[in-house]
Amino acid sequence: MEEKRVSVITGACGGIGREVVKKFYDHGYHVVLLDMDLPRLEQAAGELGLDRERASCWALDISDEGQVKDTVAAIRSKLGRIDVLVNTAGIVGRYDKTVDYPFENFRKIYEVNVFGTFLMMQNVLPAMVEQQSGAIVNFGSVSGMRGYTLEVGYGSSKWAVIGMTQNVANEYGGEGVRVNSVSPGWVNTGMMKRTLENYRELGRQEEITLGPCKRPAEPSEIADAVYFLASGEASHINGANLVVDGGMLLG
Repeated sequence: MEEKRVSVITGACGGIGREVVKKFYDHGYHVVLLDMDLPRLEQAAGELGLDRERASCWALDISDEGQVKDTVAAIRSKLGRIDVLVNTAGIVGRYDKTVDYPFENFRKIYEVNVFGTFLMMQNVLPAMVEQQSGAIVNFGSVSGMRGYTLEVGYGSSKWAVIGMTQNVANEYGGEGVRVNSVSPGWVNTGMMKRTLENYRELGRQEEITLGPCKRPAEPSEIADAVYFLASGEASHINGANLVVDGGMLLG
């Protein structure tokens, strides 16, 4: 009998998160859907047609240390193991020039994107070390690889995530745990639509570049990259940042 595999996905209600959930579910994992709003999680699970024997929904604010500790402990108690953690959850906040960038906006972005990713890794790693196996996939961004204007908060937070990914990959590679990140460019999600509206408000829509493929990625294409990094086919990939941007950084 094949051993049950468990994948924990934050930001499971988002455009990319839902596709990541579906990808792991379709490959036989028990999927744990994490997001802020339990009714939305339950709705997403229903729309995806998930058998609740292989899908669990947990409301969680990943920036709250106590909630993260309690939720991860409950997941381990119920399911016995965690094989994959995908830190999809993230926010862009509001774009603006640095001198006009509200500190509260900056702080909230870091609380979710950086502190939340850190807390999830910190609390899931003990399970993976105990198993001597596991894969973590974090979400960077092309915004975390180049200093785009108006993104001092979001962009720098993604630089931090890519850096943390490499720190943890170095520390835990010898424990059977691989840690990598995916850095998308534009992705066809609600987040992209809100970003474009924000850019229009600032009169900067001409700065949008899609790269040589001339289209944003579909969420399923990002989920494919995530699944690859978590799979046995990437068994010797550790500390990498996989750019999935259609060549956007070439321009």
